[in-house]
Amino acid sequence: MRRACGREHGRCGARVGAAGYRCGVPEEPSPKPEVEVRRSARRTRTVTAFREGGRTVVAIPARFTRAQEREWVDRMVTRLAEGDRRRTPSDDGLLRRAGELSRDYLGGNAVARRVVWSSRQGRRWGSCTPAEGSIRISTRLRGMPGWVLDYVLLHELVHLLHGPHDATFWALLDGYPHTTRARGFLEGVGHAVDHAVPPAGELEAGAGGGLEADGLDADVD
Repeated sequence: MRRACGREHGRCGARVGAAGYRCGVPEEPSPKPEVEVRRSARRTRTVTAFREGGRTVVAIPARFTRAQEREWVDRMVTRLAEGDRRRTPSDDGLLRRAGELSRDYLGGNAVARRVVWSSRQGRRWGSCTPAEGSIRISTRLRGMPGWVLDYVLLHELVHLLHGPHDATFWALLDGYPHTTRARGFLEGVGHAVDHAVPPAGELEAGAGGGLEADGLDADVD
């Protein structure tokens, strides 16, 4: 039996280098991201990196030397790329993460045998087939904060153990500390899609070097 989660994260919740060679054919090197550096006299102790119009913007203090600029641009571009990889794992990465989440929050009792990205989820954030131990995650979640993806994975893992959205279901999810926050995030995304709210533009993380969406802050000495 295939179970599609329609209420919570579906219809209600989401209304919504060098070039390498292979087989004798040279491969094109991966293009480097376009980077714009913005200096600010008001910025004294932080460096910020974010995406804007298809390029990476790195905002630095005006006092930085050229050497410091190169160092921090390289550092922040690398960290943004690492964040992209974490927030858009492969199917194998999804399966590994599902195993970690089951172990951490469900005592390892929910066993997913297959977890894949799916572009056929419609308005749902995910769905599962308990008899097969398979989970499908909407490709719309790619690039969203990791704690949101974790919530949807956990939501489907709980469905492998228990079907309806009743008190037992939510009790099983109770150990995950970001459930309420993730549900609110997804509801907001769904509202924005339904009401054609324009993008807010730059998204940044709070102080301390955390990563959220496409914004990254770091403190400098």
